[in-house]
Amino acid sequence: MEFRVIQGDIATERADALVNAAGTSLRMGSGVADALRRAANGPIDEEAVSNGPVDLGDVAVTDAYDLDADHVIHAAAMPHYGDGRATEESIRTATRTTLEKADELGCESVVVPILGTGAAGFDLETGARLVCEEISNYDAESLTDVRVIAYSESDYRLVRDVANRCRSS
Repeated sequence: MEFRVIQGDIATERADALVNAAGTSLRMGSGVADALRRAANGPIDEEAVSNGPVDLGDVAVTDAYDLDADHVIHAAAMPHYGDGRATEESIRTATRTTLEKADELGCESVVVPILGTGAAGFDLETGARLVCEEISNYDAESLTDVRVIAYSESDYRLVRDVANRCRSS
């Protein structure tokens, strides 16, 4: 599947679904979750938590409230117990489950951060490779606009370079 890499704040993106890099409790803490929670301007955290906990790699869907989207897909790539660290398997599974859920919802567009990095402690370059490989290998039904987002300029450059390698392999 084709996708593009963009730089910016996921909370300002317009799409059918925005993806939250979540833990299994679905509580919206720092990083991507915090940005989405603040911009949603509604009880998104409470709604997310009421759908959890979920298994590692699973997703839950909430309203997007004031975000410019219909849905927020909360992708549990890290456990909210034990060491709280993401794994290669949890990142791959959460990415694939996110895409499946977006298709199930009839979404045409989705914005995906690099799951499992940041607070979950997984290496950004490796996490980007895993997310990009899962997206590349996914056979979409309704999705036509998949954007992988990085916040900072340096992270964007790294994710873009990783995505280019994934596309050429």
